[in-house]
Amino acid sequence: MSNADIESAKRTIDREVDALRLMESEMDENLTRALDLIQSTKGRVIVTGMGKSGHIGQKIAATLASTGTPSFFVHPAEASHGDLGMLTTDDVVLAISNGGESKELSDILIYCKRYGIPLISMTKNPDSTLGKAGDILLKLPDAPEACPLGLAPTSSTTATLVLGDIVAIALMERKGFSKSNYKQRHPGGKLGAILQKVSDLMHTGDEMPLLDEHAALRQIILTMSSKMLGCVGIVDEEGNLSGMITDGDLRRAMVNSADNDLFSKTAVDIMTRDPKTTSPDILVAEALNIMNTTGKGITQLFVVDGKKPIGIIHMHDCLRAGFTISENKNNEGSPVQSKVA
Repeated sequence: MSNADIESAKRTIDREVDALRLMESEMDENLTRALDLIQSTKGRVIVTGMGKSGHIGQKIAATLASTGTPSFFVHPAEASHGDLGMLTTDDVVLAISNGGESKELSDILIYCKRYGIPLISMTKNPDSTLGKAGDILLKLPDAPEACPLGLAPTSSTTATLVLGDIVAIALMERKGFSKSNYKQRHPGGKLGAILQKVSDLMHTGDEMPLLDEHAALRQIILTMSSKMLGCVGIVDEEGNLSGMITDGDLRRAMVNSADNDLFSKTAVDIMTRDPKTTSPDILVAEALNIMNTTGKGITQLFVVDGKKPIGIIHMHDCLRAGFTISENKNNEGSPVQSKVA
């Protein structure tokens, strides 16, 4: 990369950052008014805009919808040919135009006024047609474009995108929007897998390999073989998980027992006491981290409510769900901190 290219890149960054700083300095109570209006609406946020503003508007609508605020984009040209019927009096419209004079928005603005649909204007020009039409103005910065000709939307579209993110994030914080809420809107692909909880994958009910402390070796082997999870959980008289027997425990018991002694042993003689357990509410990635960082690594975790087993999760369940061992690290490469019961 030539020095000229690097200098051009730096100028673009500086101009766009300057626009954001200007927008930051001009923030006023209209942001709170807009958030109050959106939060109180019974319907959806209808985002509209033409050209580059429309492209950014589509992203804003998608971000709002995925973070707990029902929203969709209506193209202003399509609105004039029937899509105005998508708007209801329970909705709020967010109209975007940097200069505020996009002629294509006129039918939507008129429709909002005719039917009393609240309108939030996002523009740099309060005295423009859009600026004056809006019930609330979210002001974009009146800053130079990064384009050397001063024509191509660059700084203005960046500012519009950021202002949309400001609205979406503030609404998330107001609503207490959680990872669980986010997962419900992103069930597919890698993201959906990462946000899964242990309760989504664990085996429950009759699928759990459970025996009492007095179970004989024959019962232990049959249960371990039939449930096919490589272990048996051992519960005491109160139904609390007191131990766990894995195929490794069985092998060690065979090695350490006399020829006639092994089959006289019961579960309490063989089990590993106080095994690692997990909560149903932690992320699968955290459970995988517990398995991978406990001693030499384990492949199963019983899921408990208090001390009572309510499920079991196996490393193979995590792998089938799309996880890999590397996903038990956070962004800094350190192990994820997990709640271990």
